[in-house]
Amino acid sequence: MPPDVFGALANPSRRTILDSLLQGPLSAGDLTGRLELSRSSASEHLTVLKEAGLIREERQGRHRIYHLQPAGLKEISGWLKHYEQYWNQRLDALADLLGTDPQNKENPHD
Repeated sequence: MPPDVFGALANPSRRTILDSLLQGPLSAGDLTGRLELSRSSASEHLTVLKEAGLIREERQGRHRIYHLQPAGLKEISGWLKHYEQYWNQRLDALADLLGTDPQNKENPHD
């Protein structure tokens, strides 16, 4: 069965774990403390993220260090590209209607 990346990201605690790992690898204890979760709850979230291919675990002695696996987000990126294209077209059409340049960040009404 393929990993459920979307299901893994549906939970806010798991998104917080990923956000925390953006700054670098962290131990399970560090992640548990940041989330204010029980060890068993944090462990469940970490397992879901590992199974989805979004993080990897490295054992260093008695500690488990978790690393972000950005390649796991490729599925999300591909899915979002379709919507990005859709919204860019919609915003361009709105800009045409309003007579503004969507690439120009300055407010034309200043």
